[in-house]
Amino acid sequence: MQKRKLGKSGLEIAPLVLGGNVFGWTADEKASFALLDAFVDAGLNAIDTADVYSSWAPGNVGGESESVIGRWLKSNPGKRDKVVLITKVGSEMGPGKKGLSAAYVAEAAEASLRRLGVAAIDLYLSHWPDPETGYAETLEAYEKLIQAGRVKAIGASNLDAGQLGEALKVAKDEGLPRYEVLQPEYNLYDRGKLDGPLLALCRGEGIGVITYFSLAKGFLSGKYRGEADLGKSPRGGGIASYLNPRGFQILGALDEVALNHDAKPAEVALAWVMAKPGVTAPIASATTPEQMASLVRATTLTLGEDEVAALDAAGV
Repeated sequence: MQKRKLGKSGLEIAPLVLGGNVFGWTADEKASFALLDAFVDAGLNAIDTADVYSSWAPGNVGGESESVIGRWLKSNPGKRDKVVLITKVGSEMGPGKKGLSAAYVAEAAEASLRRLGVAAIDLYLSHWPDPETGYAETLEAYEKLIQAGRVKAIGASNLDAGQLGEALKVAKDEGLPRYEVLQPEYNLYDRGKLDGPLLALCRGEGIGVITYFSLAKGFLSGKYRGEADLGKSPRGGGIASYLNPRGFQILGALDEVALNHDAKPAEVALAWVMAKPGVTAPIASATTPEQMASLVRATTLTLGEDEVAALDAAGV
């Protein structure tokens, strides 16, 4: 499977990234191990998580996803070299444990490394902007982690064009490592945060783009067609806002293209993101073997120009 470069980091990933937010939440440890095995055995290699996953679940405190991945790696020692581990820092992990200050980045990185059970994080992301900490302080903290061999490359999530541009300028002016990857929200329905100046900046600077909510929280799977369907998943409550004429128009276009390829709507939605110029790969999660098989099939689906145009038009 052809891999794509993540900016100028030297890291390469297959065209789909596995979302680890479900590990320790909607996928228990046994199911998570099976999903991770199937993902890597299919030739895919990048796993995305964060220290805060999945603190929102009852009884969880954060760190559950990283811990599951760490135990999977420990039980599969030969697979560490086959995966690119992506995790994030900055979301609240308890009183005083939040943000991108130098002290907290150093502390949080060591905690993530312990949970993952690895010597180095392949790609470490600033999860959210931190208005209380200057870019230079954060990038200097990352520089120390890189020099110590604890982090290989850095990136950021949820920055707009102005914020990313300023971070890149500070890195250049101060001789500090720059963000090589951006992780924005992006899918057939939600395009506004990436399309335009932000994507243009990433393409111009050679920054890798890994999209999250690539299936619009599951809406683009096609299994949510009305209010009665929202109870099908613990995430159903976040999908109600998509149940509108524009959302149904997008589902209709997905259905039509999926029929042409004997594919599922989710596979077409992911293939559309993969085909977007400037996007390195979408993130998608799975909780069952059937969903994992569908993610793998999405990486082999090639859309025609007319199909891409029809999908583009459906969401306008």
